[in-house]
Parts: sequence; C-alpha cells; structure tokens
Amino acid sequence: MSLRIGDIVKCKVVGIQSYGVFVELNNNYTGLIHISEISDKFVSNITDYLTINELIYAKILEIDYKKRRVKLSIKNIKYRGNVKITKIKETPHGFSLLKKAMPIFINKKLNEYISKEKA
Repeated sequence: MSLRIGDIVKCKVVGIQSYGVFVELNNNYTGLIHISEISDKFVSNITDYLTINELIYAKILEIDYKKRRVKLSIKNIKYRGNVKITKIKETPHGFSLLKKAMPIFINKKLNEYISKEKA
C-alpha cells in the first residue's frame, strides 16, 4: 500500500499528549495529529475528541518515507467514519422515578454515616 498526500487512512490512537495524538497505521507507519489539526475550533483537551486505542480515519498532510512517519489531520473529515450515534429515548416518567427514590437514597446514606460515627 503506497501512501500519498491527501489520502484518508485508517489508524489507531496509541498516545495522547498535550500537543497532539500519536497513531499507528496498518503499514508500519506512525503518525502525529498535531493539536492544531484536530478541529477548527479551540481544542483545550484532546481527550474530548479522541481516546487511546480508538480506530479513526485521518488525512495525510506530509510523509517521511525514510522514517516511515506521517503528519495527519482530522479537521473537516468524518474521522470516526459513519458511526451511527443512537440517542437514549426519553421515558414519559422523566425524573419522577428519581424524585421518588431520592429520600430513600438520602436516608440510607445518612444511616451509614451515623453508623460510622458511632463506631
């Protein structure tokens, strides 16, 4: 598999630092996605976007064939592919079940606390 600038490649996140994300590609290449190539918006925490061992897609910006390293970007691409996100369905009960159970939770914790204080 030959790599070219502009290709979208699948890679695995293997490290996260404050300045960027390290990835491995299937063909023994390693890569870096600099923090400036994660989003057009300000990125304060990279882990809001990516996690270790996550499989993602990234666009190749530069290639060093001798060192087998690439510089990548996930800006403006579907870096998670076509992952279907399912929303949790809201029940007609809303928070009413929690409201009913809250006094029970509070009393249980108070009793545990009082028991520890007496011991």
